Amino acid sequence: MQAINLGLEPGEDIDGFWRRVAALSAEWLDSQGAALRDAVLLLPFAQQLAPARRAFLARGGWLPLLSTTHSLASALGPTPLAAPDQISGDAPVDALAADALLVQQSWAQGLKRDDPRAYRLALARLVETAHAFARAAAQRDPALRAAWFDTARQHLREDPIGGIERALTWVALEWAASDDRAPATDALFRHRPSAWIVLQAGGPDPLAQALLARGDVPALLLNADADLDQLAVPAARVEEALCADFETLAEAGAVAVLQHLAAGRAPVALIAQDRVVVRRVRALLSRQGVPLHDETGWTLATTPAASALMALLRAALGGGAVDDWLAWLKLTVEPSPALDALESLCRRRRIGRAEALDAMDKLPAEALWRAKRQALAPLTSSGRRPLVQWLYELKRALGPEPLAGLEGSEGVLTALWLSRNPWPGSAHEAVLDGARLDAAGFLAWVSDVLEAGQFAPADPGHAPVVVTPLVRAMLRPFRALVLPGADADTLGRGGRGLSLLGDADAAAIGLPTQAQQREAEAQAFVQALRAPVLTLLRCTRAGAEPLPASPLIERLVAAARRAGRPWPLLRWQDERVPQAVELRPLARAGVAAARLPAALSASAVEALRRCPYQFFSRHLLGLGEADELEAEIEKRDYGTWLHAVLHRFHTDRQPGDVAAQLRAAAEAESRGLDAADFLPWQASFVRLLPRYVDWLAEAEAQGQVFAGGELDRRCQPFDGALAELVLRGRIDRIDTTASARRLLLDYKTGSVASLKARVAEPLEDTQMAVYALLMDAAPDLSAAYLALDDSTGVVAVEHDEVFVTAQRLREGLQGDLQQVLDREPLRALGEGGVCDHCEARGLCRRDDWS
Repeated sequence: MQAINLGLEPGEDIDGFWRRVAALSAEWLDSQGAALRDAVLLLPFAQQLAPARRAFLARGGWLPLLSTTHSLASALGPTPLAAPDQISGDAPVDALAADALLVQQSWAQGLKRDDPRAYRLALARLVETAHAFARAAAQRDPALRAAWFDTARQHLREDPIGGIERALTWVALEWAASDDRAPATDALFRHRPSAWIVLQAGGPDPLAQALLARGDVPALLLNADADLDQLAVPAARVEEALCADFETLAEAGAVAVLQHLAAGRAPVALIAQDRVVVRRVRALLSRQGVPLHDETGWTLATTPAASALMALLRAALGGGAVDDWLAWLKLTVEPSPALDALESLCRRRRIGRAEALDAMDKLPAEALWRAKRQALAPLTSSGRRPLVQWLYELKRALGPEPLAGLEGSEGVLTALWLSRNPWPGSAHEAVLDGARLDAAGFLAWVSDVLEAGQFAPADPGHAPVVVTPLVRAMLRPFRALVLPGADADTLGRGGRGLSLLGDADAAAIGLPTQAQQREAEAQAFVQALRAPVLTLLRCTRAGAEPLPASPLIERLVAAARRAGRPWPLLRWQDERVPQAVELRPLARAGVAAARLPAALSASAVEALRRCPYQFFSRHLLGLGEADELEAEIEKRDYGTWLHAVLHRFHTDRQPGDVAAQLRAAAEAESRGLDAADFLPWQASFVRLLPRYVDWLAEAEAQGQVFAGGELDRRCQPFDGALAELVLRGRIDRIDTTASARRLLLDYKTGSVASLKARVAEPLEDTQMAVYALLMDAAPDLSAAYLALDDSTGVVAVEHDEVFVTAQRLREGLQGDLQQVLDREPLRALGEGGVCDHCEARGLCRRDDWS
């Protein structure tokens, strides 16, 4: 085998590099007496085929066979089918096969029983390691493969420490070794070209090295890699931009791409080193109408087709949650007033289960609801079933044109075997038929398949901007490269190692190590220096911590210094012209209203006093946030339930055991509630029960008697133009005292301290004053908040002189409401904590005021 180092020639563009490759290949083949048309030139990536072909065509005459190792192996023969117990290469399917492998292992079954989550992680690591062994074996000469497996076994025997991790490694090794199929790459070792020529860029390719090492035909290695630590003069003009934060970095990336396009440097490669930043750069470029092609793609799980399919499965397998069903319907059905009415009905009545809708008559969109429920009925039945049956029912549920018109539909259907049948006798057919899953297991399996799959959008052809990984940008005719994320956390750290094997073990066995991945990334960075312009962008800080440059940049700078060369990095110039923007803060929001609602509640009065604009949005416009259908039970819900329990108890109370009757009332009001969700609040009630019994006994001993509860009251306390305005509300409880006074009680589950702070400023206590007006605000009226959730017991916090407070409130409201009728603006106040949780904050634009 001969080797020629190509190096980086100053001033040489990519086309010139490929012309040099073509010339050297032709000259060497001529010196060996090998026919050019029968030779094979192996390239690192398929994206390099086009520029290589152009270079040979420019020379004229015959071309060698240009290919990559994997595409040539595929062309020489089909990939052998996997038997049921063999590795298929499909990670989610192999996870099911791995589960079957471990069924006889007591240590694995114990882990599966005791910690299912850890067991699933163990399966994923087992499949990952088995795939690594299988790939490494396929890259070796078939004559040396058995010896390589023996070497791996010997290493594992010499280092038996590792527990479950080492046991999983043994299973992975033997699983890969037991595969008696000849890998597709074995066809390369049987192929006899006139000569092998391998172009090495981005680090050595083990398979190509194995082919060259056979020595049965002339072999040439064209080594385009270079030592970064000795690279004193990069071919590229390297410029660097330092950014303060994420958004500045993304903006700079988009601007750099636009500047290169404006300078005539199309096509531009946008390097997807930091995918999060690149997504933002792509969005900014899309706003400017820049056509681009994303070669990296994204996971199938993020495509519209996958979203629609997962919405269907969550509806069918999610236990009947209405939220899931509505989400699926809105994704798959054209918007309609009937569907909106169905959602409004569910939110208004807090209907959270699909079964409750099934039992109702005269539903909005009833025909649609019944049809969709019936279509998914085969999927909703419980129990375990073979995976192939789950897929059959899913295919039926999707209908004759599954996921039609949705981006990614073809990839989703293929990944889930919904558009093809498993190969007869293959691992897929046996595993899909043999694995039995429950609904949750099937949902998790589908999610894993979609997360493992990749979606690549169609190439529009000749896009001026191409999003691609650093390694695939090598030796392609890009006129400029833009690399956001050239910092120490993103560039130069290498990939992730195997989860079951450390770097030392991987190196001893002959598997890829993190050190090799770091060196391969360094070599890919070297190839980026062949581009005419390389723009590096990075943040200088990660939160509060300084973020240094990538070690690859530091190695490049150090090499230049050792050679006595000037600093090779130029400062990137943002060529945008600064624009002076005149700040125009908004004035405080306010609106004039000429009408009032027919009735006001205590909450409406509270809103008017806290912030008139909040009153306008909530009670005049009727705006508010829609309630969640599937929300956890909150303290507010517990308070509502507790009101109902106490009202039932006092209304139905009979002589006898007070605690027992309270428990019976709680049980009656708990029917229909989710016991698991309500468990924490049930515990709160258990603590409250003896405290309430003690308080009640003490109150009754002093002559206090329950007179009524949950009383709906209305009154018309105003005069003049407001005489018809109704004040309404529901009073929790009225008692009578030993002195024949009426005692207005309002249940509270808050702290005693907050209630005492409220009554300390009685004129600010709107709620109790409104309730007093509803009770005619007579001098014989007393009022108190009954704190039910205090750790010291049930405490009554009295509101002194509630009669006077109510009269003052009525007078103040008379004036405020009259101003509304007189079209005085209802201005937003924006004071204190009123705005913190106000749903109208975006409407009044509180954060943009002057």
